[in-house]
Amino acid sequence: MDKKQFAFEKSNYILLLIGVVIIIAGFILMTGPGSTETHFEPDIFSFRRIKLAPAICFGGFIFVIYAIMHKGNKKLK
Repeated sequence: MDKKQFAFEKSNYILLLIGVVIIIAGFILMTGPGSTETHFEPDIFSFRRIKLAPAICFGGFIFVIYAIMHKGNKKLK
């Protein structure tokens, strides 16, 4: 009996999910109050929104690429 082989294994999907959660966390860190025409909000230039959050998102995207390229414990027959 020939078993169907999928491109991804369970470990790939788990790693993809972790990567997506990291990306979502980076986008959440980017949120905050915005400036309007009458009020300037200096928080838009904070370290968290300008440097930390994009770095976390970038790391999440790199992790997703790793999750796609990751080879599981496939046994060759």
